[in-house]
This record gives sequence, C-alpha cells and structure tokens, in this order.
Amino acid sequence: MSALIERQSGNRRSIAIETTDAAHYAATRRRLTAAQRRWLTDSGFEAAAGTYALLSDATGKPVRVLAGVDPREPLAALAALPCSLPEATYHLADEGVLADPLQAALGWALGAYQFTRYRQAKRAPARLAVPAAQLQQLAPLAEATALVRDLVNTPTEHMGPEQLGDAVKRLGKAHQAKVRDWVGEELLKANFPTIHAVGRASHRAPRLVELSWGRKADPKLVIVGKGVCFDTGGLDLKSSDGMRWMKKDMGGAAHAIALAGLVMQAQLPVRLTLLIPAVENAVAGNALRPGEVVVTRAGHSVEIDNTDAEGRLVLCDALAYGAEQQPELMLDFATLTGAARVALGPDLPALFANDEAAAAALLAAGRAVDDPLWRLPLWRPYRKMLDSYLADFANAGASRHAGAITAALYLERFVPDGTPWLHLDTYAWNDADRPGRPRGGEAMGLRAMFAFLHQRYGNMTSGVVVPQ
Repeated sequence: MSALIERQSGNRRSIAIETTDAAHYAATRRRLTAAQRRWLTDSGFEAAAGTYALLSDATGKPVRVLAGVDPREPLAALAALPCSLPEATYHLADEGVLADPLQAALGWALGAYQFTRYRQAKRAPARLAVPAAQLQQLAPLAEATALVRDLVNTPTEHMGPEQLGDAVKRLGKAHQAKVRDWVGEELLKANFPTIHAVGRASHRAPRLVELSWGRKADPKLVIVGKGVCFDTGGLDLKSSDGMRWMKKDMGGAAHAIALAGLVMQAQLPVRLTLLIPAVENAVAGNALRPGEVVVTRAGHSVEIDNTDAEGRLVLCDALAYGAEQQPELMLDFATLTGAARVALGPDLPALFANDEAAAAALLAAGRAVDDPLWRLPLWRPYRKMLDSYLADFANAGASRHAGAITAALYLERFVPDGTPWLHLDTYAWNDADRPGRPRGGEAMGLRAMFAFLHQRYGNMTSGVVVPQ
C-alpha cells in the first residue's frame, strides 16, 4: 500500500514519531527543548491514547511527532495518524513505549485505507517509512485487508455473482492458478442443487467458482466463502432495516478470496482449492419457497423452513464438493447469522471447529496478531432444533435459541468425520469509524487464519512471514 514505503538507510527526510503514554510522558518531555515543552503545555497535550503533537525546530520546521498510545493496543496506536498528520513521510522512532512496531506499522496501513470507487479521496494519506524486511511482511496483509474492504464496500449493482467470479479469475491470473465455474443451469447438471435453488430467482445467474493451485504432492487445503451478493431474505422477506446492508452478505467470499491470495503469495506448500458459491437471494415467481425440499449434493434431503437461512444452503454444496477432494484441512468464512453478533458483538467472529488442536492453534494465532476470535461449541444435542417431519433435516427451525450454533451444526453435516474443519461466522463490517477500522467492509479473522496457516505449513517455505 502506498501509505507504507521502504525506508532507506540514512534517510533524514522523514519525520520521527515517538510513542508515549502517561507513565512515560515526563521522561519524554525531558529530551525536548524548552520551546517544545512550552508548546506541549500550551497545546494541552498529555499523551492520552489517540492524541498527537507535532513538534518543530527553532525555524518552524516539523521535526518530531509525539503520539499518545495505549501500549496494550499496538495495532491501533498509529492508525489515526495517516489521515490526520500533514502529508509527509514519517518513521517510527527508536524511543517509544510500543513493544511491537510491526503491528503499529500495520495499523498505520489499515488506517490509511479509503474507498474511492465513487468519490475522490478526501486527502492523500501520510506515509510511514519502514525497513524493507518489514515492508515485505506488512504489504501483503495490508493489501489483502484492502481487498476485503473493497469487495464488501462495492454495491450490489457492481458486485453481483459475475463480478465476484471475476475477482477470483483476476486472482487466478495473478498467481497462474486454474479457475473454472459452473453458471446457471450448469449447476444442476453438475449436481450443485442448493446453490442453484437459492440463486435461481435473480436475473443474474448463480454460479460456483473454483480456483485450483499448488502441487499435487502437497497437503490439500480447501477454502470456502459464502458469496451471497445481496440477500433480500427471499420469500421470507427481510424488513427494510434488515435488508439495508445486505450488499455485505458476500463478506465471507471476500475473506476467502483474500486468504487464498495470501496463501499463494506466500507460496505455502499446499494444494489449494478455493470455492466461491456466488448468488443473489432474490424474489421472483421461481423463487425458492418455504416448505420445499431440496436434495443436496451430499444426498441429504433438506426442508426449507426459512428462505432467509440461505447462506448455509449455498455453502453446503460447496463444502460437500470440497470434501470430495479429501482435504487435509477445510475452512470456510461466512456472514452467516445475526445470532453470532447478538452473542459476541460486531468485533468478534465466532469460531466453530471439529478439531481441538486446529481450533486452539487458530485462537492462539488470532491473539498473536491482534485479530481475535471466540470459539462457540458445536453442541450436537441442538441438532434436534433442525428436525423435519418429511426430510432428513431442515435448514432452520422454529426456535430462536442458539442460532449461530444450529447454523454451524447444519454445515457440519456436510463435513466428513475425520476431516478437520474450521468455520468462521464473521460480521465483515464496521458500523462506525474507528482508528484503523473505517466504517464499511472489514476483514475480521483474515489475519488470524493466515497466521494459523503459516504456522501449520510455513515451516516448509521461505515466503511471507506473519507479524507476531
């Protein structure tokens, strides 16, 4: 990203940023000139987190920035500065209270993001100069986050199933991967009935897009992303409030695409399959109706209790297809349930897993890179909430209890016993502006998952290193 640039040795043109807090502020002041100390007093700067002071020399030339931070939150420490400091080049001073300058630099890059497809940027962000080795680590993560944000922020008229498929094709071209898709009636011929059933009412044809990359001898990794480009709720129509932001219901696909890009860029030794079921859940005369029964790719008959529980329907055929490839690991991202947001709020993706070791490693990776997840249980007694009187099971049920768990339990039926599987129910959205987290589309769980994959497979490669 342009907000991060390589710092050349001996470059004296950049302005130092020194981080401080209330506990260290007195010591910081003692290193300054009398005029600078007077300026800090007159301006009221007290090193509170999120504040900064721009210091000048005797000629009025800016020479240093003091940034108040919370050392416990390095990712947020510099995130507000790229769009508030004067446009110039800065670097992080050796003095300071942050223990993890790499995370702080990543926060700078995330804070510099602006979505500019429909209007010009408010201003060019300030630039942070970092050592070349850090830039090599940070740039892929910042670019992957920007990709998720761009895809989610793009309105549905410009981000339908075809355009989401095009994003996969661009990724495949960039990494010399094989891409194919099944579109419209081809889904039925290829036995993807639930993807077709959800998307058939839209004027834009549903599709399943597959990207394949890697050597056959390497462990098989399957990544699946929910790509509901707009969700009206179907005939179980959402309210206007509930429908307002449903352009973001392809957020799981955005995460999966970005993660696949990170895996390929890092040259992780895996045989990768990326699967994106891309649909619009629309209303028309041929729309999926409550009470219908669909026989899935896996052979399960599913009664449609609620057409607004469509995400699990498009995912289940993709998971079944991915499982046929006998992967060493399978994972999916989905903006699946409001219940997960009620339980955990907007910032914590819900993790479900059928493998204890993989779950523990992913949670630890999330903590290490400041991209936290929270595990919820696959409480199998709740399967009865999806009982059907005429089919193998239903896609939803009458009870409003444990909605995120029952959705995950539905998906688990399509994962074979013995196949490690990780499911992230993520919000993919910021409701308000915060440092490093602008309002709109957001990557949540992406860096955690990549750190986990890098730890699982990266000891066999010399590719991208994940900030720790």
